[in-house]
Amino acid sequence: MGKKRADHGKEKAGVESGCNLDGDYTSPIQGFTSLSFETVKDTVIHSRYVQILLSLTIIGLFLRLYNLGYNSLWLDEASTLTFASMSIPGIWEATTGGEFNPPLFYWIEHGMLVFGNNEFVLRFVPAILGILTIPLVYIAGKEFLDRNTGIIAAAAVTFSPFLIFYSQEARAYSMGLFLVVIAMIFFLRALKSGEILPWALFGLVSALAFWTHFYTLVITGAMGLYALAIKIPNIKKDLAAFKPLILAGVVFAIISLPLIIVTIQLFMKRTASAPTFGIEGIGIITETFRQLSGFSNIVMYLFLILFCIGIVQAFLIDRHKGILLLSLTLLPFAISWFLSYRLPMMPRYLIILAPVYFIGIALAYKPLCTLVKNRMVVYGFIALLVILSVSTPFFISYYSSFSKEDWRGFSGQVSQVTQPGDLVVVSPGYMFQPFDYYYSNATDGTIEIRADTGIALDAIRQQKGNASLYLVVTGDISAANPEGDVIAWINEHAELIRQHTGIYFFVVR
Repeated sequence: MGKKRADHGKEKAGVESGCNLDGDYTSPIQGFTSLSFETVKDTVIHSRYVQILLSLTIIGLFLRLYNLGYNSLWLDEASTLTFASMSIPGIWEATTGGEFNPPLFYWIEHGMLVFGNNEFVLRFVPAILGILTIPLVYIAGKEFLDRNTGIIAAAAVTFSPFLIFYSQEARAYSMGLFLVVIAMIFFLRALKSGEILPWALFGLVSALAFWTHFYTLVITGAMGLYALAIKIPNIKKDLAAFKPLILAGVVFAIISLPLIIVTIQLFMKRTASAPTFGIEGIGIITETFRQLSGFSNIVMYLFLILFCIGIVQAFLIDRHKGILLLSLTLLPFAISWFLSYRLPMMPRYLIILAPVYFIGIALAYKPLCTLVKNRMVVYGFIALLVILSVSTPFFISYYSSFSKEDWRGFSGQVSQVTQPGDLVVVSPGYMFQPFDYYYSNATDGTIEIRADTGIALDAIRQQKGNASLYLVVTGDISAANPEGDVIAWINEHAELIRQHTGIYFFVVR
């Protein structure tokens, strides 16, 4: 048995050496104790992996910081500002009062407001965490299999249109992904070593991720279930094998307990009625794959082929790795499919699947590398993923056109049309958040009103007197007013005078 294991190790080492980007070079950095200026310098000069990873991180920095303040704040980002502007206790009270997002990201944004109140400042933290996710995914891929898997996955993350987009949005998605990848690294190390510390850190970071976005629990929970499943045979023999996993659960529970209670209450409240927006059923799965693949159907099909090859390869290398990769894909999708009929479900909630998806795609290099045994296979895979990502329609237009509703430009158009004393009605009413960030009715001399029903609009019309009445409407009205009486009222009483990036401006006859 010992000889077979040794032979198997040599076989794997031979394949690795054939596609090893560093050749015969071995980094002198083998841990924190060996870190020094000289060892770091030596590694940067001689290690292709380090050089490529540094290059990817710098490119990722440019792609995520460039034009960061170009788009105006849209509804969700304006909501971030609304909550971040509250006090620290006030943010928690908002969460317990019904805000369906945990407070950690808002608390951080609250601190960022010290540096200013503008689009760049609000999006800075998501952008930085999006940049740092690149080297973290490299580490996760390396922990899962090898450095080649890590560097290919890191390249996919660097140029991913989906991840670039949400790294430039003042919401918790980028931060949630960042913490999930760290949790995954500790999880993979805990599986290998069985030591207490990585399990405790897995529980800690999973809790921080949960405090950032509720849906991170879907992926970290899937990791916990996988660990429990593979440890059951050992637990039957020795209960001590269960202790590290229990510790991770206890750490998570202690840190998350206040939020768990709130989550249950919010879940019951949110599922009391059918969702009025979002994607239901199998659609949430296909659309998530499409968006993860750069919002392109063609790229999605190619990526899915590579992903399937990667899963098969994972099973061939180690059955447990294959099961883990499949579990971290299927469980979140199954839960999302089920919840989509009870909660508004959007692909951005499943950004947490990005590391699993890209590591699976990266694994597809392995069969070809086994045959060819040449490092050009790795370079070729990196080039392929980069070309597929940058050739998507997203990349062609993202940095030169608006990808969000342009409330900044629209507010200027409203000021050009209205006169002092005019009435400006915002529908749905909650759209006042992005609108009022750029538009001041006090400065413009108008009267701003919010309305969500046809009855409310009719009452305003009856009382407007000789003043002109204008409506600011977005497509969200279909979700805010599923009965449809607002749209019916507009069709009967209003005339469209202009449309700008999904925002409609009507004058009431």
